[in-house]
Amino acid sequence: MGKSLTAAIAIVALPVLVQQFLAAAVGLVDKMLAGALPPEMVTAALDGLGVGSYVGWFIGIAMAGLGIGGQALIARAMGSGDGPLGERALGQALSLSMLWGILVAGVMWWCAPLLAELAFLPGQTEARAFCTEYVRIIAVGLPFFGLMMVGGMCMHGAGESLLPSLIALAMNIVNVGVSWVLSGADLRLGESVWENPFSFDMHVGGIAWGSTFSFFIGGILTIVVLLRGIKDLQLRLPRLFPRWDIGSRVIRIGVPNFLEGCSMWAANLVVLWFIGEVAEEDMQETLSASGSGSEELAAAGEGLQGAHIIAVQWEAFSFMPGFAIGIAAGAIAGQFLGAGNVHMARKAVWSCLGLGIVIMGLCGVGLMLWGKALTGLVSEEALHLEVVPKLLFICGATQVFFAISMVVRQALRGTGDTTWVFFITTCSSYMVRLPLAWFLGVHLELGLVGIWIGLCGELVVRALLFLARFLHGGWARRAL
Repeated sequence: MGKSLTAAIAIVALPVLVQQFLAAAVGLVDKMLAGALPPEMVTAALDGLGVGSYVGWFIGIAMAGLGIGGQALIARAMGSGDGPLGERALGQALSLSMLWGILVAGVMWWCAPLLAELAFLPGQTEARAFCTEYVRIIAVGLPFFGLMMVGGMCMHGAGESLLPSLIALAMNIVNVGVSWVLSGADLRLGESVWENPFSFDMHVGGIAWGSTFSFFIGGILTIVVLLRGIKDLQLRLPRLFPRWDIGSRVIRIGVPNFLEGCSMWAANLVVLWFIGEVAEEDMQETLSASGSGSEELAAAGEGLQGAHIIAVQWEAFSFMPGFAIGIAAGAIAGQFLGAGNVHMARKAVWSCLGLGIVIMGLCGVGLMLWGKALTGLVSEEALHLEVVPKLLFICGATQVFFAISMVVRQALRGTGDTTWVFFITTCSSYMVRLPLAWFLGVHLELGLVGIWIGLCGELVVRALLFLARFLHGGWARRAL
């Protein structure tokens, strides 16, 4: 590969880490803007935006399958010196991403009201409206998001991670700027306040349009970069025309990854339903205590979805190092496998795993110590300040296992072992994650805290399963 293993890991992982940090920062700013909307709509806006963010996650899942297919083939091609195969894989992955993006966008537009109905109580009409509006606006930019994401993952397969990060930087600057201008919200950070001089006041819709416009910018920049070429990889327009021999290989590798992502996403939708069950129990308790006409009843059950998504947002910062290091593990191990060097492929993954455990473990300590301060940056609502720090403490305590799961999972995906990744994730999610979250949070009535104990406890099981698969070694013998 021409570089030491440590240098190769740093070259691939550091730009990806920056890219992930920027993405998480934009998500945080979105939550901060929602928290700075007029007081009477803050709780509903955070709830609606929080549930709508799960659609953003699904969009990533929908595109990641094609990206993983392209990345794995390109990594093997680069390792074996087969440049034309890499170019064909790139062209097919991008063409499929555009078509797939249009299809998924239509489905998300149609399903937006169903998602809102699943996540919120009937009385939470404002939160439902915000959620539906956010999802439908995000869906508009999905085809361009697909080009950006799949193109970036293909670059990672070729060992290029700086340019995708620069594209993400430009995209995120646009996202924050447009969202702030259109939302009408002031941006607060501690005692500092950036007053919004514009009068668009589109609120949650403005935040969503900021994301959609940035998708367009990111997609266009990605195509421009790939047309100019990077390292030994260049997009040539004839490669975009459908070719079943290469396209089918991209799909074959990517489908298990897509199914894995859908499995995780559906499981987390069920978690939202569990949170709705907890909210309904809160409402019933308030009804029994104070009567149906009370103001307390009107607000009962609100805020829990927002508390959940605030904790998830901060959790995103903690797993960014693991994701970035895992991307490096998959790309480098894939290239070593292409060159026929299984020993170095295995060594690369072990090196990445040790680094991920150290960094994410330190992040976990931060979540445990500073949970309330982190919550206050997003919302000063009393319920959020009470609940979110408890969730972050639980999350921080399991960061080492999260690191193992994240790094090994990404490494297996990057080497093309997507079927086993799908199998492990699905079994762990539906046989451990959901039953444990329901038992602790709903059945034992521990509420949102109990649900998070179940969610984070399942990560321990998943980490051990991924580690067992890696030690088995079947990933190194998989033909693409």
